[in-house]
Amino acid sequence: MGRRKNTNSSSSSNQGSGAGFGHPGEAVKDVPESSNPDESMCDPELDKAVDDSMGEPEVSFVEADGKTSADYYFDSYSHFDLVRTKTYQNVIYQNKFLIKDKIVLDVGAGTGILSLFCAKAGAKHVYAVECSDMADMAKEIVETNGYSNLITVLKGKIEEIELPVPKVDIIISEWMGYFLLFENMLNTVLYARDKWLVDDGILLPDKASLFLTAIEDAEYKEDKIEFWNNVYGFDMSCIKKQAMMEPLVDTVDQNQIVTNSQLLKTMDISKMTPGDASFTAPFKLVAERDDFIHALVAYFDVSFTKCHKLMGFSTGPRSRSTHWKQTVLYLEDVLTVCQGESIVGSMTVAQNKKNPRDIDIMLKYSLNGRRCTVSRVQCYKMR
Repeated sequence: MGRRKNTNSSSSSNQGSGAGFGHPGEAVKDVPESSNPDESMCDPELDKAVDDSMGEPEVSFVEADGKTSADYYFDSYSHFDLVRTKTYQNVIYQNKFLIKDKIVLDVGAGTGILSLFCAKAGAKHVYAVECSDMADMAKEIVETNGYSNLITVLKGKIEEIELPVPKVDIIISEWMGYFLLFENMLNTVLYARDKWLVDDGILLPDKASLFLTAIEDAEYKEDKIEFWNNVYGFDMSCIKKQAMMEPLVDTVDQNQIVTNSQLLKTMDISKMTPGDASFTAPFKLVAERDDFIHALVAYFDVSFTKCHKLMGFSTGPRSRSTHWKQTVLYLEDVLTVCQGESIVGSMTVAQNKKNPRDIDIMLKYSLNGRRCTVSRVQCYKMR
């Protein structure tokens, strides 16, 4: 899994079709298309908080004596993701009726910020479970802020620890990974749900949806993929094949979007089983203008449906940027699309058999347009 060096130009490129013919894709007949959900859960207070943060320097932490297990947090969360953290804060503070006098389990507590929110909102007690050395810092943070009587920090894996109580009323977690499912903690949350959550208990968040769209991305694809065709006069195209299989995590400019967004999968965390995270979903992407398509882009939305009114956030390219960014899957073909033409196909997502935190993706797509006809199967590996 790679990342971009910099942001792409948002303008379309005058590049000819590189379409070819491969394995036949599976066409989809009447796939309902989603309305663009990116802006559906906007929060003026959240927008102000993000705007106010612009221009602030990022804080980085370096361990003088080498890396520790806490480095994951310092490297990936060197400053709080304002979209994510502010949304969780608003969910808790604006819906205190959910939290007040309840026993809360915070899965993967990290610094303990969500536990602190819950304690301040009136929780009866919060159990903050964290398996890394960050648990020691979380305990100190809890003590420093005067919540030791309300928050118990437990160091260890959810699957191995024992809670001091038989059941909890609420499970809260920021379990999502890149592409929603890469290196995520979903199975851990489901384990905690089945073992400790009361029958009418609440999960925060309780819904997550994965979406797909298509973009023009000639400039960066040329830099990352086509580069290997001629490296200082030598053919290194065997590396190109490997590079094509690695999804790229990056922030996509919304002006690059060529098609609608298609809902692939919605997961109800309160009801699903671990196996539901592996699925095959059809899609139909309709071109909104004449352009070239170089990649498909996946992103996810998260919802808190038990609130007084629907709350949540989107990681889509039309929304405020988050540390999850978007996931770019480059196509072997350059698709020349005319407005109104459709790319149809299916995406299969499965946990890797050797490492369940990794993701295997199979993409089948076809286009039968006026200027481009193509049908192909591509496989990707998020490692």
